[in-house]
Amino acid sequence: MTKYIDDALVMKRIKTRLRRNQMGKGIFFLAAVFALFILVVLIARMIFQGSGYFDWDFLNNFSSRFPEKAGVKAALVGSIYMMLVVIPTSLIIGVATAIYLEEYARNNRWNNFIRANISNLAGVPSIVFGLLGLTIFVRLFGFGKSILAAGLTMSLLILPVIIVAAQEAIRAVPKEMREASYAMGATKWQTIMHVVLPASVPGILTGSILAFSRAIGETAPLVVIGIPVIVHFLPNGLLSEFTALPLQIYDWAKRPQEEFQNVAASGILVLMIVLILMNSIAVFIRNKFQKRY
Repeated sequence: MTKYIDDALVMKRIKTRLRRNQMGKGIFFLAAVFALFILVVLIARMIFQGSGYFDWDFLNNFSSRFPEKAGVKAALVGSIYMMLVVIPTSLIIGVATAIYLEEYARNNRWNNFIRANISNLAGVPSIVFGLLGLTIFVRLFGFGKSILAAGLTMSLLILPVIIVAAQEAIRAVPKEMREASYAMGATKWQTIMHVVLPASVPGILTGSILAFSRAIGETAPLVVIGIPVIVHFLPNGLLSEFTALPLQIYDWAKRPQEEFQNVAASGILVLMIVLILMNSIAVFIRNKFQKRY
């Protein structure tokens, strides 16, 4: 009987593949360990440098030319106000755009061109969105250096990310769920509202979490539209001037005094805590919908 398979050659190739697999696994493991090590070092350094200034007075004081009197009150409140504009604006417009592109728009060249450009906009430098916000919201609409102008500019910055994430989440909803809804007599809009959207919420929030984190930590668009760094009052409305945590941290970090480097580290700790709280709320909502659907 003729033997068509060389057992020795097969075993040799299997061993070679297993060896390559182990090498790849080791390289990926080392890359993950290295990234985690850098992250731990950065966090440890921020805690070590900033812990001496991180207290209630730091949270309750305005900026000062004396490091021991400097605080983040105006910047913290300003960042929260800005995100109160960014989150609903970007989420509503982004999800609505994704619903239209996935559920209503025809698959033609024009709509494919729009989809491709939305994906490309996700990689545009943030300073370009700052120039767009300066032209439209600050000068054309006359919002000035206000919370509204900054919030709308940041919404433009993160809209492409939210739209793409929402499109992928909506596309991942099984077709059978839509067909079952139609079979029960539901209209297209009822199917979208009660079947598609609830099932896609975990995916939408996953992309939105990253987008919101980017928005609250961006500095370049705020610099371009002229948001002031030093503010000694709290905003009293959407058209009020304000400052934000990234601007305040940047101002402290560029000062030559070593004490201000520690104050900047304390500001970074505040920003990290705000990010963790925001992300925790979003993750809680996402997990709640994941268990339900």
